[in-house]
Amino acid sequence: MIKSLLAAGAACFALCSSVAFGAEKPDLAIYGRLPQFEGVTISPDGSKLALIMTNGEDRVLAVRKLNGEMLGGVKASKAKLRSVLWGGEDHVIMVSSQTADVYGLRGPTREYLMAVDFNLVTRKQTLLLRSQPDSMNVILDRPMVRTIGDQPVAFVEGVHFVDNSGVNTLFRINLKDGATRMLDGGARAETDGWLVDAAGEPVAQSLYDGKKGRWALRMKIGAGWKTVDEADAPMGSYGLSGFGRDGKSVLVWRTDDKNASILREYRGVGAYEDLPGGLDLSGLLHDPDNLGLLGGYALKGDDLAYTFFDPVSQKAWDAVTKAFKGDRVSLASWSRNRKRVVVLVDSAVDGPAYALIDLDTKRASWLGVVYKDLGAEAVSPVRPIKYKAADGLEITGYLTLPKGRDPKNLPLIVLPHGGPEGRDTPGFDWWSQALASRGYAVLRPNFRGSEGFGWDFVKAGFGEWGKKMQTDLSDGVRDLAKQGIVDPRRVCIVGASYGGYAALAGATLDQGVYRCAVSVAGPSDIKKMLISVRDVHNGAMSAAQRYWLRFMGADGIKDPDLVAISPARLADKVEIPVLLIHGKDDTVVRYDQSQIMADALKKAGKPYAFVTLESEDHWLSRGATRLKMLTETVAFVEKHNPPE
Repeated sequence: MIKSLLAAGAACFALCSSVAFGAEKPDLAIYGRLPQFEGVTISPDGSKLALIMTNGEDRVLAVRKLNGEMLGGVKASKAKLRSVLWGGEDHVIMVSSQTADVYGLRGPTREYLMAVDFNLVTRKQTLLLRSQPDSMNVILDRPMVRTIGDQPVAFVEGVHFVDNSGVNTLFRINLKDGATRMLDGGARAETDGWLVDAAGEPVAQSLYDGKKGRWALRMKIGAGWKTVDEADAPMGSYGLSGFGRDGKSVLVWRTDDKNASILREYRGVGAYEDLPGGLDLSGLLHDPDNLGLLGGYALKGDDLAYTFFDPVSQKAWDAVTKAFKGDRVSLASWSRNRKRVVVLVDSAVDGPAYALIDLDTKRASWLGVVYKDLGAEAVSPVRPIKYKAADGLEITGYLTLPKGRDPKNLPLIVLPHGGPEGRDTPGFDWWSQALASRGYAVLRPNFRGSEGFGWDFVKAGFGEWGKKMQTDLSDGVRDLAKQGIVDPRRVCIVGASYGGYAALAGATLDQGVYRCAVSVAGPSDIKKMLISVRDVHNGAMSAAQRYWLRFMGADGIKDPDLVAISPARLADKVEIPVLLIHGKDDTVVRYDQSQIMADALKKAGKPYAFVTLESEDHWLSRGATRLKMLTETVAFVEKHNPPE
């Protein structure tokens, strides 16, 4: 059994990952620096691993055999290496991003993806989509790699200019010799996605008209392309979700006339099938060989559940998870025959680590812990919680309790997630763990509008931006105080993105609850934020703008109600210290949103501090600035809400 063979490895993991702390509190760098492992991907034949590693700041791609023999590597330095994928056995494609202004393009600074092929035989690196006429050298999505004959071929969505307008166009790149050609395939200005089958033939195309909010699906039928479905989709394109169960039909997650999510399998004009309505999946799993749909996964309650259509595959996966009983196990990568599997094991005691499973030999081995020097002493317990909002709606969330402290009258930090249609999960969260290590209880509530709890729960957030979405947070504070777990006089609110907005709203719209507020990349002037979103789309209405307006309950940018939910317009109401932190390269919530808030607080004579993160984006991708954010946040809350 895998379980018995893992016992020794699990014991070694617990021992080897522990650390003796000379001080009472763990070093913040344990949590704040970049994870030492950001990804592990196994080669198609299962003999090699490609690892994204860091030394705290710089990223490195390391390629080695399973026995540890190094085959090569690339020092990515300060490049934001996002992911890697194998192109056959001799090529590793690295996908990175950078923030840039491009000469000749309209609109503000954007984050651009690029792809580089690392040839393990020649040790050379080659930029994909280089030197293509009337095209950019950026990519729009993760490359699709197919083996044609015995040659690995990458299909890449790039930008080709037609009449001075960029069109999502498919390119075919032979990785062996770099030969590149553009595949027209009936490309149109509204194209936003492609699908290439196992034989290397483009077979599906997604189109989206952002101004009209209209989506369409085209498929290659015979010698031509035909539209097989169309639908109104004002909140964004339905896109493409891969191939269906036979590896030939095309999958799309879309909604029916009641806004219920359905997974539809298309085979041609008028030929489709909706998979069973009870199929509750947040992610899909496809066969790495024939690309057919195998099943999927979803967070059910607090458990991550994997569902396979094939009983044999289900049994194999269940054996893997059983070996790590009590831990959350997620699939990171698998070989082409699915016999060698890389998993991420999230232990409530020791934190996350990668492991390799060989289903043929029923053996497992640890590949490495995700966070260097993170041991059991540095991981605080997390418990799921439920409470009722003021209007009776049930809110769930997670409470991280400081290790070794009696859960009574604790200081509290409310840490709302971004989105707002995101959600928190029970897995290891470096930010809440860092705050708990300082002696704070940390509440991560899934307020109304969060995903993963059904459409009615999402819909309950429409029009509640800065309103009930905000009081859902303070209702959680009151519930914990009623139980005696936290001291209601010692509460701060900290968050990033929408969570950063919630922190500013806690200082302006929901007063009397918090002693201090920390906003990381939070919107402050809602009208100006919407204008910046419009600018990205060259002044046109977009799905992103409609998405925000639905949660804000506003009719448009000129709606006067936007002032009432804009913290920068309410700075005179602030009665607590506020810390603003923002990355200079943020392309999601622009840097000027924190600058506007700082100017408003200064004008109103209110206490605040403003920390700029140079060369940092919305996702805190750089090690030094991420640690700086955490260090500044902890120093601020310790000053204004001492944990002892």
